[in-house]
Amino acid sequence: MRLVQIARGSERRVGVVEEPRLRLLKPTGTSIYVLASAVAAGGRTLESEIQRSLSSDLLDYDEIYEMRSEWRLLPAFDHPADAAHCMVSGTGLTHKASALNRAAMHEHGDAEATDSFKMFRMGLEGGNPGQRKIGVQPEWFFKGDGSILRGHGERLEVPSFASDGGEEPEIVGVYVVGAGGEVFRVGLTAGNEFSDHRMEKVNYLYLAPSKLRTCAIGPELTVDEIEFESVEGKVAITRNGSLIWSKQIWSGQNNMCHSVANLEHHHFKYPAHRRPGDVHIHFFGADAFSFGDGLKLEEDDEMSVSFPQFGRALRNPIAVSKDEEELVGVRTL
Repeated sequence: MRLVQIARGSERRVGVVEEPRLRLLKPTGTSIYVLASAVAAGGRTLESEIQRSLSSDLLDYDEIYEMRSEWRLLPAFDHPADAAHCMVSGTGLTHKASALNRAAMHEHGDAEATDSFKMFRMGLEGGNPGQRKIGVQPEWFFKGDGSILRGHGERLEVPSFASDGGEEPEIVGVYVVGAGGEVFRVGLTAGNEFSDHRMEKVNYLYLAPSKLRTCAIGPELTVDEIEFESVEGKVAITRNGSLIWSKQIWSGQNNMCHSVANLEHHHFKYPAHRRPGDVHIHFFGADAFSFGDGLKLEEDDEMSVSFPQFGRALRNPIAVSKDEEELVGVRTL
């Protein structure tokens, strides 16, 4: 079962994908967060909550997806009441091709001598420890709160202080924390983590600020218990209506050096990450990106991330700020 969140002005609705249509839930179900929170409180499953909330209202999915409708697609999950209670984060060096991509970015002659490769090797050797065991911790980064999330068709911004902006196609886990601090995975979705690779290339220690950018998830959230062993996808860049770069990508645990359970443990082991009512959007890492092949993205280039197992492709154009960076002053009270 795959869900979408849509909006028309200030009105929000949740829809179930019934290709080529969307079946809306009743108006009381204005967000997936509300549904998930009700389930986390106990008494029903998410599927039963969705089934009892179905309405007879149908919408043309193509019209909305191609942005020809008054309805627009929202991020596939969010905290609808308070973006500050949504943490967006991710883990790097999780895929078996990621160390080579990182080494190519930094042009190291001896890739195996870098700290990145050492951490990657640690993941290969200890990131998949088996059931109910704790493995080695992965690289982790913070991207921002829910205000940085964008939906299908929305622009991802390269701000005035940035060096660049580029796509990172990933699978994303979305979570809600229950009243007792229990963590619930609501589902999985496609994502474009979008980072400043040129800034990171200056020095690997710039990785942290290079991640503080907008990003996109969706358009669909898969809420079934699904096989996540091997997921095939494609990432593509279109410029002026023409394809200029594309690559097949792979995710899923057969292609990763960390299990999802290990990534989840190391994210949620911190008590501050288990605050009741909070939302977590977590990127599981990328297999390939265009910057690694030397492509510099430009204004209006469209990035496409497609994992057919998770529904329709996520497409986002780029907006590059033309403003000069301005000094941010701080005053004493």
